Amino acid sequence: MLVGVPSEIKEQESRVGLTPFSVRELVNHGNNVLIQDQAGFGAGFENNDYEQAGAKIVKDAGDIFNDAEMIVKVKEPLSNEVKMLKENQILFTYLHLAADLQLTRGLIESNSICIAYETVTDNNNKLPLLAPMSAVAGRMSIQAGAHSLEKTQRGRGLLLGGAPGVSPATVLILGGGVVGENAALIAIGMRAKVFIVDKSEKRLDELQLKFGNSIIPVLSDKVNIDDLVSDSELVIGGVLIPGAEAPKLVTKKMLSKMKRGSVIVDVAIDQGGCVETSKPTTHANPTYIIDNIVHYCVANMPGGVPRTSTLALNKATIPFVMNLATNGYQRALKEDQNFLNGLNIFKGQVTYKAVAADLGYDFISPDKLLN
Repeated sequence: MLVGVPSEIKEQESRVGLTPFSVRELVNHGNNVLIQDQAGFGAGFENNDYEQAGAKIVKDAGDIFNDAEMIVKVKEPLSNEVKMLKENQILFTYLHLAADLQLTRGLIESNSICIAYETVTDNNNKLPLLAPMSAVAGRMSIQAGAHSLEKTQRGRGLLLGGAPGVSPATVLILGGGVVGENAALIAIGMRAKVFIVDKSEKRLDELQLKFGNSIIPVLSDKVNIDDLVSDSELVIGGVLIPGAEAPKLVTKKMLSKMKRGSVIVDVAIDQGGCVETSKPTTHANPTYIIDNIVHYCVANMPGGVPRTSTLALNKATIPFVMNLATNGYQRALKEDQNFLNGLNIFKGQVTYKAVAADLGYDFISPDKLLN
């Protein structure tokens, strides 16, 4: 198969779809790979690295989209990339469609085959292609939150871990999944007081076993979220419903009860955010203030550490890329129900139930479309 990797064009995004190592794997199995000129530069990979791995360097993204049978990216395609997609072309990347009607409409009109990293599952019903970036984002959320609490960033002027004789800041983590666990890991290391809220008692028990008394686990249906939010200096939004828009757990009304200069980091912003007042921001302009509360809502947080993120992501994605390239999408998806769960749009039809429900499209079971 001819696999193409364009440069990412989202603002402040330097990750790349394939590393040179991944390219070598594909080439060694009889595939051809096109890499756009300097696509890996921001992640620390030179054109020469890709050429030595067997890729061909091409100048323009148009050449990639025109020639490749499969496009491998990191972030969702922007409008000018959507226009270049061709009928029957495979697109394999993060999509987060439930929060983006315009993108969904464009992908439907392209008649392409769109497989989303974030909805591929495993035998434990976890999300193996989302997990690496969720881990990175969770760890970065505490870094970002701690920085945003500084007075120069218009925050409350607190050191997250306090100081001798001074109490640490209180961190509230909404969601005990991969984001929440990794946020807790860093927050504990910075000596903050850490609450984790989740709806699963089993998951909270797992986190308590891992972190001991360093966290305070809270079952969501047995607590008043308003009170926890108002008592916290840093709130991390890490709630995820696979493929669906995130629930709004923090309302605008709650902000009025928070301490002036407190910080919200909404990691769920890719899925619409779990805070009512959240709106996507960029690494160039990561924060804004509503009701004296600092909001950090960067929609591609792992893009801030592109080399770490690219290496971590490729370790998870390359087996799936290899499967598609070697066996074709029909065999690859039909023989693996977990992989089939990644199919969001197929030749003009919405094939992921949560996306269809959130955006008002008819849902077509992918099993009916793959012959």
